[in-house]
Amino acid sequence: MKVLGIETSCDETAAAIYDGEAGLLSHRLFSQVDLHAEYGEVVPELASRDHVRKLLPLIQGALDDAGVEPAGIDGIAYTAGPGLVGALLVGASVARSLAFAWGKPAVGVHHLEGHLLAPMLEAEPPEFPFLALLVSGGHTLLAEVRGIGDYEIIGASVDDAAGEAFDKTAKLLGLGYPGGPALARLADSGKPGRLRLPRPMLDRPGLDFSFSGLKTAVVVALRNQQLDDVARADVAAEFQQAVVDTLVAKCDRALEQTGFRSLVVAGGVGANRALRQALAQLGQRRGVKVSYPRTEFCTDNAAMIAYAGFRRLSAGERDDLKIRATARWPLDTLKRPAAAGQ
Repeated sequence: MKVLGIETSCDETAAAIYDGEAGLLSHRLFSQVDLHAEYGEVVPELASRDHVRKLLPLIQGALDDAGVEPAGIDGIAYTAGPGLVGALLVGASVARSLAFAWGKPAVGVHHLEGHLLAPMLEAEPPEFPFLALLVSGGHTLLAEVRGIGDYEIIGASVDDAAGEAFDKTAKLLGLGYPGGPALARLADSGKPGRLRLPRPMLDRPGLDFSFSGLKTAVVVALRNQQLDDVARADVAAEFQQAVVDTLVAKCDRALEQTGFRSLVVAGGVGANRALRQALAQLGQRRGVKVSYPRTEFCTDNAAMIAYAGFRRLSAGERDDLKIRATARWPLDTLKRPAAAGQ
């Protein structure tokens, strides 16, 4: 089965072809970073309009790269949510239209399920069940992943996601857009400890996260201070270390609680080098395998959507002709396809 995957949930337009036997055949992505940089954040209306302009050429490019004609596609998967509803509607409308025109089945994919399954695209994919840390600009959560569609959230952010806190703190330091990667680069040249930031919610039991107060602590610490380049780098390093320490400590607790021997890290912040190094140390200490998607598949992409769609389509799941686009869609409402197996 060859599946065309389409991703337009936010500010990346992407298309990919996944083959059940040969694996990933092609993937193309266009980032809207330059478009939104002028505003310092994603502008939903501009994002939707740019998806309209870029999506069809990207789909054609993915087909060309894979050497596949439309007749050779067996199904279409698209991101149905969560995300910016206008952006989602672009991908959903194109996917449903192509499926109708080509006489192929289609399925709407949960964006976070795509992230959780992204490591399955690697040469040594993790095996079910595993603990997953999904950490991005919009979400921070810990989940028990027992199979396709079988997810139990055991910890989540009660306010800002980790990636959101990165972006807000980057603005405080006068960094450009996107702020998270810029802050991480600046942190590489700094030393943590110049100011002491809290490690939120580690002083109480449980697996939930909170990063809004961490950003506020930076505001208070910087009040009435003049920052030179060295000081800004040190603040970035301390902030990054506080986030990393918190995420690693919660993963440690979750591994102890669940007894899982495998940890999957997904989402854009999962590409953070300091986080990867700290989690590798945790894995060695606990004897736990830590898996990631390759860096380019940590952020939004269509390869993960094509794979998730392949798993559901090959299990017999089909959508009707309704165009699905859901801005809010809890992950734990997903169900395992009847024939999904393990």
